[in-house]
Amino acid sequence: MIEVLSIASEIVPLVKTGGLADVVGALPAALAPFGVRVTTLVPGYPAVIAALADPEVLWSHADYFGGPARLLKGRAAALDLLVLDAGHLYGRPGNPYIGPDGRDWPDNARRFAALSFMAYELGAGLVPTYRPEILHAHDWQTGLVPAYARFNAPTGVKTVLTVHNIAFQGVFGWDVFNALRLDYRAAGEGALEYWGNLSFLKAGLQTADAVTTVSPTYAHEIRTAEYGMGLEGLLRARADSLFGILNGIDTRVWDPGHDPALAVPYGVHALGDRAQNRAALEERFGLEPGEGPLFSVVSRLTWQKGLDLLVPHIDMIVENGGRLVVLGSGDAALEQAFRAAAARHPGKVGVMIGYDEPLSHLVQGGADVMLVPSRFEPCGLTQLYALRYGSIPLVARVGGLADTVIDANAAALDAGAATGIVFSPVTEEALGEALRRGFALYQQPKVWRKMQRRGLKSDVSWDKSARHYADLYATLTGREHHADPND
Repeated sequence: MIEVLSIASEIVPLVKTGGLADVVGALPAALAPFGVRVTTLVPGYPAVIAALADPEVLWSHADYFGGPARLLKGRAAALDLLVLDAGHLYGRPGNPYIGPDGRDWPDNARRFAALSFMAYELGAGLVPTYRPEILHAHDWQTGLVPAYARFNAPTGVKTVLTVHNIAFQGVFGWDVFNALRLDYRAAGEGALEYWGNLSFLKAGLQTADAVTTVSPTYAHEIRTAEYGMGLEGLLRARADSLFGILNGIDTRVWDPGHDPALAVPYGVHALGDRAQNRAALEERFGLEPGEGPLFSVVSRLTWQKGLDLLVPHIDMIVENGGRLVVLGSGDAALEQAFRAAAARHPGKVGVMIGYDEPLSHLVQGGADVMLVPSRFEPCGLTQLYALRYGSIPLVARVGGLADTVIDANAAALDAGAATGIVFSPVTEEALGEALRRGFALYQQPKVWRKMQRRGLKSDVSWDKSARHYADLYATLTGREHHADPND
């Protein structure tokens, strides 16, 4: 059994702002069949502390990065957790990264350095009864974990850093350095320096024993200037230690045959029952019934997601007999643009600003097409949910979207392989052509049903990806190795 400490700033179902939480929450159960035992270290946000049942106090300190702290051990939502209970750092309601004023908490560098340092201390034997062999850090918030392991006192543990989105890099001024408890060699050797500032993510990318991203295509993309966000040179230098391991989804939570959020459950042999979910979705969004395709968006409303490219096409969708539902929040200008479209097309366009997890399941179970026109997408989970629920994904050919959706071109349709609509380049014009292809395919019911069934049969689980992670861990620890994670 390989002991892995996973370190993350969020985890489903306790705290979530994006797909990172889904992945961190799903990995422990996915890895267990492959001889990997995962314990997850998370910050002691109020929701996390409240979820712990009778936690055990493993360690305490009167002054840990500016205040008293305890390390708690417990279980919540079938997860084995270690929780850094430090009220001065994490005892704040709402978003884990942003204050009520909509800005980053000014002490985020200290908050996430503390989390990373705790992981390092656990690797160094802080708790005699628990010693991980692998420290698996996720995103910039835990990017200092490998740096501590490299530059502070040696621990003997191996480190892995997973980049879920390279656009978020944890960049701070050098004035925070003295508060990080990081050996000065890290600064002297350039491990943190990033265009005159310091970057938590860069520190992890440079010092981790292995770096993973969440899809094979994204692993290649981030080595280029177009997608590398200034870190492409470092990533090219580390190409031999960089692996793209595709995300999966929790197929127990996302199961159209047993989903309480749906009006009617269904499966590959009962696709006709989706019509009742479509009717329920229309009612929730105040849409009139229609014969044309029902398009959908479940997303953060941001430039990255390419949703500004969709706005100019909404009138065309309605004019051609289609309808649109949008569930999400983000940029104020985009929120207003979608609201304006709904006001312009009552009964044809429905918009709900915010996020509602059960409603997102109903959208997947009732919509005909799921739109994911992202400019870049490390992996993307929305298109995997769509495949699982028989909602045809219409996606940009980037990152994990390119790895998971097979375009309905003539060859793929003839071969019986198509599962969605894929377009490139990521432009307004290309998206418009993809939407028109969607209308044309929808007018061919037999072709459409075959695509839906292929999606429903797609393996979007964690099984293959968990094996790749387990094999990577085994390689790092010198255990028996079964497969190349780049296969």
